[in-house]
Amino acid sequence: MPSLNLLVAVCLGYVAFLFLVAAAAERAAWRGRVGWLRGPWVYTLSLSIYCTAWTFYGAVGYAARSGLEYLTIYLGPTLIMLGWWWGLRKLVRIGRAQRITSVADLISSRYGKSTVLAVAVTLLAVVGTTPYIALQLQSVTLSFAAFAHPDPTGPPSADADATALWVAAGLALFTVIFGTRNLDVNERHHGVVMAIAVEAVVKLCALLAVGVFVVWGLGGGPSSMLDRIDASPELARWQIDGARWAGLTFLSAAAFLCLPRMFHVMVVENEDEGHLRTAAWAFPAYVLLMSLFVVPIAVVGLDLMPAGANPDLFVLTVPLASGQETLAMLSFLGGFSSATSMVIVAAIALSTMVSNHIVMPIWLRAAGGGATRSGDVRHVVLLARRVSIVGVVFLGYLYYRLSGGGTALAAIGLVAFAGLAQVLPAMVGGLFWRGATRAGALAGLLTGFAVWLYTSFLPSFGPGVVLSAGVMADGILGQGWLVPHALFGIDGMDPLIHSVLWSLALNTAVFLAVSLLSFPQPLERLQGAQFVSALNAAGSPRGWRGGAAQTEDLMVMAQRILGAAEAQALFRREAGRQGLRGYLPEPTPEFLEVLERELAGSVGAATAHAMVGQIVGGLTVSVEELMAVADETAQMMEYSAKLESQRRELARTARQLREANEKLTRLSVQKDAFLSQISHELRTPMTSIRAFSEILRDAGGLEQRDQAKYASIIHDEALRLTRLLDDLLDLSVLENGQVSLNIREGGLADLLDHAVATALAGEAAGARLEVRRDRDAEDLRLVTDLDRLSQVFINLVANARKYCDADAPKLSIRVAERDGLLIVDFIDNGSGIPVDAQDVIFEKFARVGDQKAGGAGLGLAICREIMGRLGGTITYLPGQGGAAFRLGLPARAAMAAQ
Repeated sequence: MPSLNLLVAVCLGYVAFLFLVAAAAERAAWRGRVGWLRGPWVYTLSLSIYCTAWTFYGAVGYAARSGLEYLTIYLGPTLIMLGWWWGLRKLVRIGRAQRITSVADLISSRYGKSTVLAVAVTLLAVVGTTPYIALQLQSVTLSFAAFAHPDPTGPPSADADATALWVAAGLALFTVIFGTRNLDVNERHHGVVMAIAVEAVVKLCALLAVGVFVVWGLGGGPSSMLDRIDASPELARWQIDGARWAGLTFLSAAAFLCLPRMFHVMVVENEDEGHLRTAAWAFPAYVLLMSLFVVPIAVVGLDLMPAGANPDLFVLTVPLASGQETLAMLSFLGGFSSATSMVIVAAIALSTMVSNHIVMPIWLRAAGGGATRSGDVRHVVLLARRVSIVGVVFLGYLYYRLSGGGTALAAIGLVAFAGLAQVLPAMVGGLFWRGATRAGALAGLLTGFAVWLYTSFLPSFGPGVVLSAGVMADGILGQGWLVPHALFGIDGMDPLIHSVLWSLALNTAVFLAVSLLSFPQPLERLQGAQFVSALNAAGSPRGWRGGAAQTEDLMVMAQRILGAAEAQALFRREAGRQGLRGYLPEPTPEFLEVLERELAGSVGAATAHAMVGQIVGGLTVSVEELMAVADETAQMMEYSAKLESQRRELARTARQLREANEKLTRLSVQKDAFLSQISHELRTPMTSIRAFSEILRDAGGLEQRDQAKYASIIHDEALRLTRLLDDLLDLSVLENGQVSLNIREGGLADLLDHAVATALAGEAAGARLEVRRDRDAEDLRLVTDLDRLSQVFINLVANARKYCDADAPKLSIRVAERDGLLIVDFIDNGSGIPVDAQDVIFEKFARVGDQKAGGAGLGLAICREIMGRLGGTITYLPGQGGAAFRLGLPARAAMAAQ
């Protein structure tokens, strides 16, 4: 028999293999090679997360104890995939349209972005999943014990608790590493999903290998095996308890939809709803193969193993008893895969729910300024998710310790199923009934949760652990109608079916009654319309109240949640869709809807709604939007949609014309001011030159010192005049395309050194601008016109020196490579450029306000022309706390320094 050390080594090697698989998938996704990662087969295999250690080990034990009843656990999901695929398609489409991150997010989003409802579902999910995680830890611990103690009837190992603790710690570590790499949950966890797909193949192959060995190696072939099944006193009973079978089939179907891990892989990780077509037949086929040899293994195990042996471990102990140590090791890996994959995905899903719906709302309240505060909060969310993962896994370990680890695996799994099924009425009602309300969903959920706790979860610890033996036997305060397994005096029912019946019946009844007696809020009505009609038409944007002055605040908030690059790309894309240049789109209802959904992918729908609402000021509901949720005829809806589309197009065109007219007006004013300024700039040096030259000509007997002074003045004024004329000529040459570029290679760091030194030359030490740079990021070689690029750098640094109005002026120069571009940002800590002037600062004659340093307003216009000739761009970057300019050069112009 393999030693325990060998077993541990195999486990570590297998986990290392999964690390490599996950890392390779993450690297492939990072490089853009995601075609095979987004295929329908990887998606289908990821759905095998439903088949946990309960399926691998517990199904055989279930069959040995209850005959064919184990099939109900497979029938529910199979019926869902084959008969309700259109409902799954609706779920997936809603998930993508609303950027849903979890089952709690789905319920919250449907019922008016309710934070309270999201918290309730999250707490239910955590409590309901805890027994399931304990089941996985128990299965792994029992499998270790099977190798450590050859006697299958012996007592559990004294080291079982320590084994479970180490397994929990290892699973938490793996999940933290690969499950929290992305803040946006809608950015697929390619590494985790690929690891789960590999584990799906491993556990299937392992179970099939044991089954083939049992049927042909020990059973004498299919015919002899059928005879042994008929002869088995435990499995020869083909009687079916109709009520229990129907109840368990319904329960497994409900759990398939409501389990956080299933919702995560089925909806959140879905890349293409077309994958459901493959999964609709491939997943039932996978489940069929997983269940194919359950009965033969149970029959042979009952015949071969001594009385009192744990049937949950027959998949492992039968090969061991037969001397097939290699097969037993493969079987162990199959069970280990089943347990680890479930814990990993469940921990990811639950940590997302906890961070989005509990931690972030608390943070928003405690942070004072909330969404309008500066600073990056992504680390808060990621830290919350990592801590939540560890907490969720160790809650499962705590349940394992408190329950004693002696309960049959199937019994623990069914308790978890019953708890998580309480989400079903609110989910299905929200998808198909517009009249469902937040109050109804919350009341029904709390009622079902309380009944399940009292009738199933708390009794699962055993008499005297949580509920006393007296309460278990006689009810609370001796009230017989409150006996946990005989509510309302109805006795004799199976405890599980009793719990499921009362919890879901009362849940549904309260949900329907309260929904009918309450009236939904406007946002609930709008969300209800979008959810119910998700397969038919998209909903219209909501009427957020916004103003132009708030767009930069929205940019600041988005950068804190999404990251600077993602937020800037989003704002620039939306500005382009509105026909605007730059990074500041108008805060129209359409844009605010897009922004809210992007934020929802990172912090959940309820939190995203609250953060946008803090800045924008609230939600208004127009008459048109109220009509959109009414039950109009199809013709009216189609006609309204056409009118709405035309209205939006006209509004977009009018916005572009208004923007162009305002810009032309400002340019006209600035051009007049420029002509006046240019006249002054030309006249002043010419007057000085004329006056002092006349003095030199007409005044006799001037001392040598005075002659030198006047000549110096004439020289300086001539240089000033020359610079002005050079700028005008340079701009004219650039605009007419008459410039010849001098392409050569040089270092970016050297170029910036020269620009900073030139721009700051002659500056007084006390008033010197502090320049902050990252030398490592600047370690690049450029192939471009270095002189022209240096001219741009010098202009931007000089502008920061002249115009930054901070008490301690600072300039940060940041270099990065992104999306095929070399990005160089120049960001100072001053007051920045007013929003109404940001779109004209690169035009000729542009001068912002009463600039203390003067200037003709040609510098940035020249910079724009130079960058255009170099194949790059220069833009103003709002929302950075000061004046910020971004230069973009093609990456082919830059290469890493050798």
